[in-house]
Amino acid sequence: MLELYQFEMSHYAEKVRLILDYKGLPYRKVEVTPGIGQIELFQMSGQRKVPVLKDGSEIIADSTAIAEYLDRKYPENPIIPSDPKQKGLCLLIEQWADESLGLNARKGLIGSLSQNQSFRTAVLPTSTPDILKNLVGAIPGDFLGILGVGVGMGPDTVKEATDALKRSLTALSFMLTEQPYLVGDSPTLADFAVAGLSMYVKFPTGAYLDIPESLKGKGVAGIADVSIFDPFFNWRDKLYADFRQTSTSSYTPPSGSAPTSINID
Repeated sequence: MLELYQFEMSHYAEKVRLILDYKGLPYRKVEVTPGIGQIELFQMSGQRKVPVLKDGSEIIADSTAIAEYLDRKYPENPIIPSDPKQKGLCLLIEQWADESLGLNARKGLIGSLSQNQSFRTAVLPTSTPDILKNLVGAIPGDFLGILGVGVGMGPDTVKEATDALKRSLTALSFMLTEQPYLVGDSPTLADFAVAGLSMYVKFPTGAYLDIPESLKGKGVAGIADVSIFDPFFNWRDKLYADFRQTSTSSYTPPSGSAPTSINID
């Protein structure tokens, strides 16, 4: 069986999970323990980032490389068009999603965490003691904003990212007004990249992700909670309903020095 080494909260891993589900490929999620688990991941793949796919003796790192490998090795339900024009557009959108949408979504989420106490505590693992959750929630947002400046995530950076996200989702909504998918009449890598990498902008509802219930439907303030972007999220919800498999496992945070395996039926 395929093994996906991942963080459940990784939107790049979610991109790969969408592709695996669309292709109908059974796989096992292996939750990597941050820190020690990433050392083991480096020993296996030569790098520390997730996602990493293990297919027998094949080890593939990077979500784009994984997508291309899956389309070559398992050609049923292709995700990269054969038509040259559609293929070029698909790959261009996927690259944009990786390098713009995904990065801005992460910055926007960080900004929302500093602004919203309940959202901030919801991101913590479910096993976190209540006293620690209360301490994290009690940290003043202004203080977190100051810390953000120190790591290049100050208010100006967050605002720029949020504004870019708004423009991107508006453009995507226009593109999807009269067509079911971003490229052609069937879903492609472009759709799964955009859907997966928008996870931080607004976490999907439903039993797709092993995350706390309090996170589902929440996301970047000023985007996830306003109706103007509903056309995009309605499209994404339909993509999930049509192709994403629900998880039968409950959320279990990683523990110990080795990755924790979570079975997906």
